[in-house]
Amino acid sequence: MKPAAFDYVKPSSVDEALALLGEHPDAVVLAGGQSLMPMLNMRLVAPSHVVDIAAIPGLDDISVDNNTLRIGALARHADLASSPQILEAAPLLSEAVLHIGHPAIRNRGTIGGSLSLADPAAELPACLLALGGSVEIVGPDGSRVLPASEFFSGTFETALKPGELLSAVEIPVPAAGYRAGFSELARRHGDYALAGLAAFGRIDGGSAHDLRLAFFAVGDRPMLATATARKLEGQKLTADAIAAAVENLGDDIQVIGQPGCGVETKLHHCGVLARRVLTQLVA
Repeated sequence: MKPAAFDYVKPSSVDEALALLGEHPDAVVLAGGQSLMPMLNMRLVAPSHVVDIAAIPGLDDISVDNNTLRIGALARHADLASSPQILEAAPLLSEAVLHIGHPAIRNRGTIGGSLSLADPAAELPACLLALGGSVEIVGPDGSRVLPASEFFSGTFETALKPGELLSAVEIPVPAAGYRAGFSELARRHGDYALAGLAAFGRIDGGSAHDLRLAFFAVGDRPMLATATARKLEGQKLTADAIAAAVENLGDDIQVIGQPGCGVETKLHHCGVLARRVLTQLVA
């Protein structure tokens, strides 16, 4: 299939992009295009204008300042995998992006595009949630910063308002002792996950503190298993302790089944992932 006719515009600044979005309310933003192009071709979206922001300078910058890792919205998945700043400050991202599609997709897809799309099966929204990160949003009324926990609101739904752009991601640089773990279950590497887990927390002498367990591909958005994490606060991450904590995961996260993978199967996957990833944290 081919997309419906649209006008293509390529602004050279954020202000120009915002002006175009304000002028054309049904316009869509093109960053890496790895999700948008198939949606256009299948006519799931039919905008009057496509606003390509790839040429806006500075939106792909990656830096660390004042104990905050800042990642521009146009930083590509491949950049996340290779950036020394990210590898040092947020290695969870470096690990997770290797599960996104294949090299051709990672060379084009962007962190801002992934977060703005808010696909429930995407890896990066869950990682941002686990890391306690936030997003910077620019719009006609200026800029604002939202924590990841307030940004994702449903399947392909976010707190972005008409005429706004996600411009950057900010993640606190963790103190010593914090570790991250990641795993997902998929039929083939590069396929959408059937279930996944991004975990982050401080490990002190084998005991867990400040755990954040962000599941994805199991509900309508990435979800923190807060009650499960509380059960493990200050506990040694032994096999028995982990098994007891994850026993009632179904009461902690809202799981939605899908064809070929019902709710019970999804919950089983979540338990497998929790045991696997929590064991990683103390390995």
